[in-house]
Amino acid sequence: MPMPPFPGRPNQPPRMRPRRAPAPQEEARQFESLRASLLFCPKCQTATPARERLLLVLPSGNLYEYLCAHCGTSTGSKTDGSQGDVRLVAP
Repeated sequence: MPMPPFPGRPNQPPRMRPRRAPAPQEEARQFESLRASLLFCPKCQTATPARERLLLVLPSGNLYEYLCAHCGTSTGSKTDGSQGDVRLVAP
């Protein structure tokens, strides 16, 4: 004898809970620190995994460089603007 498709509730589809839409603040926060995983390398002529390297720490944010994981060629850069409250200390 075949088993019912959904135990406990034969011949009824499973109840799906509706998804809650994220608040606008949550949506914006999801993309604050976006990191590239694959970038086009001009030397390899294909999209390759990228490594992120910190170049400079600036008052306006950190400057990062993306390097090809295969050959080390620079494939791009980004500035992370989350350094609004950096305090410089004089020696």
